[in-house]
Amino acid sequence: MQLILLSKDKGQVGHLRLTSARLWAGMACLALVGCAAVFYAGFRAAERFGIAQPSAQMQAWRRDLAEQEALLDATRGATQQNLDALALRLGQMNAHVVRLDALGQRLTQMSGLDDGEFDFTRPPSQQQLNVLEDFLLNRKLREEVHPEGRPVTAGYISSGFGNRTDPFTGRAVFHRGVDFAGRVGAEVMAVASGVVIWSGDRQGYGQMVEINHGNGYVTRYAHNAENLVTVGDTVKRGQRIAVMGVTGRATGPNLHFEVLR
Repeated sequence: MQLILLSKDKGQVGHLRLTSARLWAGMACLALVGCAAVFYAGFRAAERFGIAQPSAQMQAWRRDLAEQEALLDATRGATQQNLDALALRLGQMNAHVVRLDALGQRLTQMSGLDDGEFDFTRPPSQQQLNVLEDFLLNRKLREEVHPEGRPVTAGYISSGFGNRTDPFTGRAVFHRGVDFAGRVGAEVMAVASGVVIWSGDRQGYGQMVEINHGNGYVTRYAHNAENLVTVGDTVKRGQRIAVMGVTGRATGPNLHFEVLR
């Protein structure tokens, strides 16, 4: 390749031969210089007009996003823990309900009630259980206050209820109770739960205890050597209330026992 240069000063034409390598090298240098100039100019313009600031803003947003993600992870973990705790509690409550239903069915069988009357396989079994509990408590209370059994642990019946010969006069009289012969100091016990309404001496009975059991029932324990309860005391079935003696109209150590309604 040849490059022709004209010189006006000397008025002559000169021929200068340049190699292709030198020409391309020069053109490359010019291109590098141009690129550097453009880059520098662009950098100065970005610095001047604040175009480089969004990069810092993006970094700030990335930091905020990372913090929000960390907070979300922590919240998710706490929520999962609460759900696990609720699931455990629900399982425990369900186990209690199952046991209550089983208890209700067992009580129904023990009480001799019909299965259809208290069906614990269908809701609301809790209400049925409350009704059954009230029923059992009332029946238990009735059993506790109903007079029955022997008021002594030892001894024998020396005189029954009804007509008999009076041991003092020899005449036929009506005996209103049952006499249990025994020894002085033997235990005398309540045959049912109730409230003491008399404790002291009464004509013919000697030292006597009288207990009100409700539903119109009253029991009397007479000829005692000593009373162990006072008026107003609450007694339970089988509780010791006196000791056997010979007080009042008695021919020997015995307990005169009456049940009145």
